[in-house]
Amino acid sequence: MILENEYLKLEIVSLGAELKSVYDKKMRKEILYEGTSEYWNRSAPILFPIVAKLKDNSYSIEDEKFELPQHGFARNMDFKVSKKTESEIILTLCFDEETLKVYPFNFELQVLYILTKNEVITKYKVINLDDKKIPFSIGAHPGFICPINENEAFEDYYLEFEQEETLNRHLLNTENGLFNSKTELVLVNSTILKLDYSYFEKDAIVFRNMKSSWIKIKSSKSDYCLKFIFKNYPYFGIWTKSNAPFICLEPWHGIADSENSSGSFIEKEGINLLEKNQNFECEYSFEVN
Repeated sequence: MILENEYLKLEIVSLGAELKSVYDKKMRKEILYEGTSEYWNRSAPILFPIVAKLKDNSYSIEDEKFELPQHGFARNMDFKVSKKTESEIILTLCFDEETLKVYPFNFELQVLYILTKNEVITKYKVINLDDKKIPFSIGAHPGFICPINENEAFEDYYLEFEQEETLNRHLLNTENGLFNSKTELVLVNSTILKLDYSYFEKDAIVFRNMKSSWIKIKSSKSDYCLKFIFKNYPYFGIWTKSNAPFICLEPWHGIADSENSSGSFIEKEGINLLEKNQNFECEYSFEVN
């Protein structure tokens, strides 16, 4: 499925409602990592109904145990196209017999992509179709090509934050993907985080409650700039792998379990409780300059 204008050409697939390509016509370059298996086989997966990992890959609801893999099931399921125009597309996933086995709630998840000039807008809507509250998390995981130019290195790039930040990363146990209660200071009254693969030897950089509502990916050797815009997300992840040619910017309404998690889904940090007949909406966007 294609959305296209004079600036950008987008490709979206029904599997996971995933954005698979963002081609910049002016630069004549692909912006989005295309998901080669050498490093990572995805481009921009949707994380639902959990973000990151559960302790023992399981959780409990009223003493009944369920299992979910990292980042949930939405990224591995086929969505249906419910609307398409020249500039936008809506893809929908509804509960079924298979989802109820691992997530016992009636829901609908809508993903809306909008292309406007040089900006790509992604909106998520979670709809409660159940007769009770629905607990869930949701998050985004787009990966952007970095470095974008052949004569540049990953270390030539940096992230520029909207506001001066003093940020501690919350450290993950690299063996089990759970938070180990340790932190590490990454930024001190600064708007600039220089990219370096050494950061990611400890897995993703995860922040809580940043002040900034946008981050720019910029190069010190060219005028390339991608502005990533997000608002009202309590968690934010930054991730890549050693020598991988991409950087992921990940706004989240949810977070991984800690090593001392109780396993109760309702008690889990980052869980949202959606009342019956209510909707939850969030969005992020990016623009290439």
